[in-house]
Amino acid sequence: MAVSMKTTTNARVQVKQQASRNGRIAAARPVAKHVSLSARRQVASGLNTNTLAKANVRASISSKRSPLVVSASIFSKKDKDRTVIITGASSGLGKATVAALNNAGGHHIVMAVRDAAKAEQVAQELGLPAKSYSILELQLDSFESVKTFVRKFKATGRQLDCLCCNAAVYLPNQPVPTFTPDGYEESVQVNHLSHFLLCRLLMADLAKSKNDPRMIIVGSITGNTNTVGGGAVAPFANLGDLKGLEAMIDGEQKSMMDGKEYWGAKCYKDSKLANMMTVLQLHDRYHEDTGITFSSMYPGCIAETALFRQKRGWFRWFFPIFMKFVTGGYVSQEEAGERLAQVVSSEDCSESGVYWAWNGGAKTVGWYDFSMGGVRGAGGAGGKVFKCNPSAECRDKVLGDKLWELSEEAVGMTGNGLFSKKGGSRKVMAGAGK
Repeated sequence: MAVSMKTTTNARVQVKQQASRNGRIAAARPVAKHVSLSARRQVASGLNTNTLAKANVRASISSKRSPLVVSASIFSKKDKDRTVIITGASSGLGKATVAALNNAGGHHIVMAVRDAAKAEQVAQELGLPAKSYSILELQLDSFESVKTFVRKFKATGRQLDCLCCNAAVYLPNQPVPTFTPDGYEESVQVNHLSHFLLCRLLMADLAKSKNDPRMIIVGSITGNTNTVGGGAVAPFANLGDLKGLEAMIDGEQKSMMDGKEYWGAKCYKDSKLANMMTVLQLHDRYHEDTGITFSSMYPGCIAETALFRQKRGWFRWFFPIFMKFVTGGYVSQEEAGERLAQVVSSEDCSESGVYWAWNGGAKTVGWYDFSMGGVRGAGGAGGKVFKCNPSAECRDKVLGDKLWELSEEAVGMTGNGLFSKKGGSRKVMAGAGK
């Protein structure tokens, strides 16, 4: 199937810049070769192993919501034997989504994870039937690992029906940034650039699906400034003119896409903004010709997820209470997983180019609704899925185009779907550029 793309002229790719970028990556890799990313993260955080272990103690709050029971009726009738790739499938939202899809049946889940042994333990814990899942290693801090994952998935011979980009890192307590072996700030690459590359490499495969093909990148209210969490709590997501990302590509060790000083919490918010902008770009560029449904979603505030592992122990204890009883934005991991599972397979979420949300989408602080017997409006537990309006910056077409072009350059792909020389390969992405 032919895939159309907007061909743009990028005069920035010059020999001088390439030499600079190569030098940067060469300088970064020796460090990564001897020191693990987690170890570099601890150093950057100023935290030792004991401190991090204590911070990993999760708050435990019992929810009034009954145990998750997924009804197959909420899923599409076309979902029999659908193959779904989920990044970050061994913990948090990803794990809960695996559980929801397993309960619904009719899915083969490819768990794209950093730790295969942990994923196998999770599969056993969830009681996944042996033929209903497979596990493939994916290190999102490495572009080469993304390419290897794609090659290994294609070698399975499975027809991809849904790609769900869920994995993310949140590093709010780090006073200085950590950089990946490819030379990018960790949040920028793990949350945005590597998922961007994964989407591009699997696009043609997904376009061949005749079983309701979908591509999803999980968003967040923190990247939307028209929400309580994104517009009332600093720092605020803002990519500026993307001078920082340009500088990263040119070889400078910048840590923020807007070019400003490092702020770990803002790095996360900016990356989620980039995720949601990417979905709109994917829809505009590919939906008409491929029939793929592109979407993003806000699962609610999963206050007990390991995403907050860097927060202090008192915060991890208090935050779920605050979100549940003060703002009303709290949602359990189980319910959040059911929500993402809906976006994966529900006929209610079959429209492309949409940012999905529940219970008001966190546009306001919640209020108690006696008619529903719960909190309404804060994006928390309960409510029906609806099309939510992303922020003005998220919908900025000019900025979105620039983000797309720079992201292509960062991962080593040209506008027609080829790997450029700096990406280390001239291999044509099947079905693209023809």
